Amino acid sequence: WVAALLSALLSLDSLFRSDYQDGTLEQLVLSAQPLAILVIARVFAHWVMSAIPLLLLSPVLAASLNLPGNAMPALMITLLLGTPVFSFIGAIGVALTVGLKHSGMLLALLVIPLYIPVLIFGAGAVDTAAAGLPVTGQIYILAALLALSLTLAPIAIAAALKMSVSQ
Repeated sequence: WVAALLSALLSLDSLFRSDYQDGTLEQLVLSAQPLAILVIARVFAHWVMSAIPLLLLSPVLAASLNLPGNAMPALMITLLLGTPVFSFIGAIGVALTVGLKHSGMLLALLVIPLYIPVLIFGAGAVDTAAAGLPVTGQIYILAALLALSLTLAPIAIAAALKMSVSQ
């Protein structure tokens, strides 16, 4: 889970930066397409590039760390539900700081406190599954966080990008 957090956090700064610098972001804001839909596509692309390799490698990494076999499905499910939440929360932070030149530390200060609940429930589910206990509660909470971020984050990202472009 820490690898998922670092993977998402380290790749966030470039999510909208090049588009902001070359004026593409301004064109996206002015386009006829809803900005929230375009943002969902961009965040999905970020998730594919940052989380899918980790999802594919996590069984090998978990086996090398002696994770019990009964915890492997919980690890995969929680990573599948939690990593998009990392991307959406991070995209909100990037949209708020895209106009700043050196925003790396500020971005980390904005998004890490919001990453903590996802990290707690994801790692807790894997730990609970390793103990042989049911993990449905943590999985439902991660699914609710994903539904919430999928619903509200594109709207917040679009609003923050419009404010950043207008400055």
